[in-house]
Amino acid sequence: MKIIAVFPGSFDPITRGHESVIKRALPLFDEVYIAVGINAEKKSFFDLDLRMEWISKVFKNFPQVKVIRYEGLTVDLCRKVGAQYLLRGLRTSADFEFERSIGQINKKLYPEIETVFFLTDPEYSMLNSSIVRDILRNGGDASNFVPAELDLTPYIGRK
Repeated sequence: MKIIAVFPGSFDPITRGHESVIKRALPLFDEVYIAVGINAEKKSFFDLDLRMEWISKVFKNFPQVKVIRYEGLTVDLCRKVGAQYLLRGLRTSADFEFERSIGQINKKLYPEIETVFFLTDPEYSMLNSSIVRDILRNGGDASNFVPAELDLTPYIGRK
């Protein structure tokens, strides 16, 4: 039986922190689904197809990584792809409290799922997608905070 994990998120955009967590988790799983969530209540900064294209470029040399989009409950996606694990990155103790609550709810909804937490590398603990978007909106260069495969130049100064 394959050991499968799902790493869900909006990845708006994917950051070096996301990339680090995923790459460090790869030795543990036969397949990792990077699941880009569609949330009708949130307005994304980057188009969904572009986010998926970027993630595919970042992990093009990792055949065990699958990039998919999904809507609805993450546990329903886990059932659909046969995942036994949810992969989550933790930057702070606040992240832990939030993710612990979600993990416990997911376990109630789908008892076969286990949530696996990876601590973010210290150099990325301050980093999140919102910060990258804010840098771009204000005309800054966010290239140090995203994987090299992303060209954010056209988005500098975009509101």
